[in-house]
Amino acid sequence: MMSEEQTVSLVDVLEEDEELEEEASAVLAGSDSDHCSYPEGYVQRQALYACNTCSPRGGEPAGVCLACSYKCHEGHDLFELYTKRNFRCDCGNRKFTELQCKLFPDKDELNSLNKYSHNFFGEYCTCSRPYPDPEDQVEDEMIQCVVCEDWLHGRHLGCEVPDCVELQEMICESCMNKNPFLWTFAAHLAVPDESAEEVVKEETAGTNESNANQNQSEEVDDVIEPNCKRSRQEAEPSCRLKELQATGQKRVQSGAVFWPSAWRSKLCSCNTCQETLSEASLSFLLDESDTVLAYENKGKNSEQRTPGHDPLMSALDNLNRVQQLEIIHGYNDMKTELKDFLQRFAAEGKVVTPDDIRQFFEQQSRKRRQVDAGRLYST
Repeated sequence: MMSEEQTVSLVDVLEEDEELEEEASAVLAGSDSDHCSYPEGYVQRQALYACNTCSPRGGEPAGVCLACSYKCHEGHDLFELYTKRNFRCDCGNRKFTELQCKLFPDKDELNSLNKYSHNFFGEYCTCSRPYPDPEDQVEDEMIQCVVCEDWLHGRHLGCEVPDCVELQEMICESCMNKNPFLWTFAAHLAVPDESAEEVVKEETAGTNESNANQNQSEEVDDVIEPNCKRSRQEAEPSCRLKELQATGQKRVQSGAVFWPSAWRSKLCSCNTCQETLSEASLSFLLDESDTVLAYENKGKNSEQRTPGHDPLMSALDNLNRVQQLEIIHGYNDMKTELKDFLQRFAAEGKVVTPDDIRQFFEQQSRKRRQVDAGRLYST
């Protein structure tokens, strides 16, 4: 007999599976699994795949949308890229010499605004290793940089990975150094790096004297400049970046930087800073809807069930203990078989299609009918 705790664990198992389902929905439900995304243009964010069968290393990098990964590249060796921003599906364009898109064949030869990286050839991080890596015996999470969108091992970030990392955004050291003004914001807005000096103050007599002179100059200007000029300047928004730079507060400029939720809303959006972000192709940092979290919430909302008590749990409440135990045994057996079934796809780097899942449950149904027939025969 199973203990009372084990009986209750059925609820825990169902909740765990629901959480995994929500995670999958977060990534995939935000994308269309039936229609090629090409007609939508450069989609703000979508789930993407690279096909090693059609565009292997040595060729041109290419990415395909979720629907094309199912319909056009079934059975191919695919690299899952999670999500990428501002990307247009390449499936069937000039990069695919022997494949035509089944969903939307009328495509331009190239998508000139797409950005590619070594991820499209199955390599990730500064170590340029595959994921999963059969030669890597170290258990380590991979985290995506919100700027270059590469995935990096936690141990290769050059900083300590903070708690609740799933609620934060990360910018790798390389992207920080390419955009030095981000270090100023990091000193004030980012999650402190406990493995290094967090903040240093730069207060020298020369700086103080310069500030004093500047204040005196401003006082003189207040006296002599016309009222109309002052009113125009007051109407212009101040630059928060300059204000932060003036404090002298700094951060050790090494390692990746983690940012808390809603940090983007605290960036300066004055005209000068908007131009700076645009020139660095970072305008998306001012857009809260660009975040992976916003994309995932969109996917979850689209899959949200009708609120109310779970009908499965209601049915379980009405069963006696023997019936509950039988369901628990059957559910655990099915869960184990499903896990083994999915692991084969993961080991081969293949995408699981709806037809694969349908075939699995048809096999389970046939097994169930055989078992039931056996029971009837034996009685």
